Amino acid sequence: MIIVTDPERKVSLPFSRGILTRSITLAGVDVGIAYIIATEVQKELLERGRRTVTTDDIRELTYEKLIQHGLKEEAERYLFWRQFRRRKMPLVILIGGVTGVGKSTIATELAFRLSIRTVIGTDTVREVMRKIIARELLPDLHSSSFMAWRELKGAKSLIEGFESQVRHVSVGVQAVLDRALREGMNAIVEGIHLVPGFIETNENSFMYILSVSDRKALEAHFYERSRYSKRPAEYYIEHLDEILWLQEYIIRRAREYGVKVIENVELEKTVTEIMEDLMERLRRV
Repeated sequence: MIIVTDPERKVSLPFSRGILTRSITLAGVDVGIAYIIATEVQKELLERGRRTVTTDDIRELTYEKLIQHGLKEEAERYLFWRQFRRRKMPLVILIGGVTGVGKSTIATELAFRLSIRTVIGTDTVREVMRKIIARELLPDLHSSSFMAWRELKGAKSLIEGFESQVRHVSVGVQAVLDRALREGMNAIVEGIHLVPGFIETNENSFMYILSVSDRKALEAHFYERSRYSKRPAEYYIEHLDEILWLQEYIIRRAREYGVKVIENVELEKTVTEIMEDLMERLRRV
């Protein structure tokens, strides 16, 4: 058994290929190749007779292996993320977009790669607020985002009702962000209520908007989602025009506030684009 010590945290743990593999995939390396490299690192340490190593030893050897595999850019990314983690800088990622564009899937994948344990949906925040605030007080909270205007007296448009709901839910979301910053927590928040201009971000929080511009592709997303949940695809397809109108509105707000919009066609491509953008922005910070 190889024991890995962390001088800063003053802890010692057994070497884990799984943990090292995850750390390497963070640099954009395919999980299969990452596992091979982690295995090579373990094998070389055993051949050298190293039974006790430091986290720095692991980092240097992993970097060398990445270079040997011709993964120079990935090697630099690997070093960056290792250094970022050691700084213990809190990181909050906000993933917005209309229903069906794949926000929760992308959020879950990012959480795995970044070892972030807290993933919160704005629908969860809204559900908590529903239990606390009666329908008579805030009727728009008690309806779907694309149907909120029907609950709101005096609302003349889909967007007006949606903005009212977003404004109310944003109070709860802001409380989550404030707590994350105050306690130094890493978190990912995803949901349709993350609309640029309604949420205050800081140098530790980064917002992205996902979109699916093709109507047929978005329909396919609803059918795929219905296989693993109780949300019927037909209900959302029936209101697809309203959902697409909301998407146009959110994208327009994103461009107005300089928030990156990503067309979510393929999971790996989307996650890689977010990871690369995160790395560049964190470097500037």
